[in-house]
Amino acid sequence: MEQKRIHAIVHGRVQGVWFRDHTLKEARRLGLVGWVRNCIDGTVEVVAQGVPEQVDALVAWLHQGSPLAEVEQVDWREEPVGDDLVLFTVLYS
Repeated sequence: MEQKRIHAIVHGRVQGVWFRDHTLKEARRLGLVGWVRNCIDGTVEVVAQGVPEQVDALVAWLHQGSPLAEVEQVDWREEPVGDDLVLFTVLYS
């Protein structure tokens, strides 16, 4: 089955608004593997892999985010597909 992997940085008011938790739930609902974490600069970083249409659906969702988020911009790029991801999780740093 074809797979797609993306790396995204979400800008705006995306910390302290349950963005990671909502991203986790949405990614798992879509059947994706990967991770989400807060960055020190106030952005949220996401790596997601799965069926291309489902990955695209998550990218579209990231533009809106959690109910309290105010997403200003989503920068993302495709990355090589890997076998290092088993499920979707929140990384805490």
